[in-house]
Amino acid sequence: MSAHPSADAAPALTPGTADAARSGRIYTRVGDAGQTSLVGKVRVWKDAPRIDVYGTVDEGTSALGMARATTRSEDICRDILAIQGELIDLMSVLATPPGVPAPAQAPDAAAVLRLEQRIDAYEKERIATNRFVRPGGSLASAALDLARTIVRRAERRLVALSRAESIEPGIEQYLNRLSDLLYVMARVDEQREIERLVVNVVSSSSAALRSGMPARPVLDLAACDVLVEAGMRKARAIGVPMVLAVVDGSGVLLQLRRMDNALLVSVELAAHKAQTAAMVRMPTAELARLAQPGAQFFGIDANIPNLTLVAGGLPLMLDGAILGAVGASGGSAEQDVKVAEAMAAALAS
Repeated sequence: MSAHPSADAAPALTPGTADAARSGRIYTRVGDAGQTSLVGKVRVWKDAPRIDVYGTVDEGTSALGMARATTRSEDICRDILAIQGELIDLMSVLATPPGVPAPAQAPDAAAVLRLEQRIDAYEKERIATNRFVRPGGSLASAALDLARTIVRRAERRLVALSRAESIEPGIEQYLNRLSDLLYVMARVDEQREIERLVVNVVSSSSAALRSGMPARPVLDLAACDVLVEAGMRKARAIGVPMVLAVVDGSGVLLQLRRMDNALLVSVELAAHKAQTAAMVRMPTAELARLAQPGAQFFGIDANIPNLTLVAGGLPLMLDGAILGAVGASGGSAEQDVKVAEAMAAALAS
């Protein structure tokens, strides 16, 4: 189905359209002089505000096609397909001048409510970052972000049109909610892609991780004390005051210890190292290697809060399951890793 409103969405807008359909020709030559037809065969210049609005919506529909072709999430693909159908109808409405019956129905309160319900559903999954995102976490999310900005532009064009001509109520509200929905869909798609990457890497390296990790079922307070005390002993041995962190398998902080004269910045960084190691189930130094340009995790740190690529975080694994993780910060990368390794080794003894 074409998204071009002067072809399939609003047939027979021009004398040549029907002939082109019968003959199989895509070109009609009737627009060669810079004009096109709205519904009702009303001729206007191609840069007319109404043409500009539905042309921008057409751009957004095409960008959504790229997202639909690249996402690996069935629900996102299904929602995009439904949105594209609504946008095709919307373009037909926008291609209809005042006083002419539109060939489709404009978005109503029910359509807006459907978008809000999908936003709420995806928001339950989205991890809020509380900062501006950098698009590109996945192919589909990049296309969704592109579509989002195009829809925002269509909304601005619509506002300009509304000052000159009457528009159907509900269109502006629909476009506003749609851009919000595309934003959360983009974030969810990139989160799911990151999860898939992490699971694949963890599956391929779980045996190596298990061989050096402790065999302990839980991380209780006593276990955390053992970890932290082992880390402090190693830090004193190398002559570097450090901050040591222990988190559970979900990345929730269990214990944080700052040695005398340890750097203040290490308080936050040690916790982030442990949280990252628990989140991706691999050492942060390994994650940093996989996040270099051209590697499979490149850009993973762009939109995930508290994720760090600084060495010094180690996961604690048991039979492929995550027990928790440790983080050490205060010295060089090599020193931080040695202290973190001493913490992890303490549970095995």
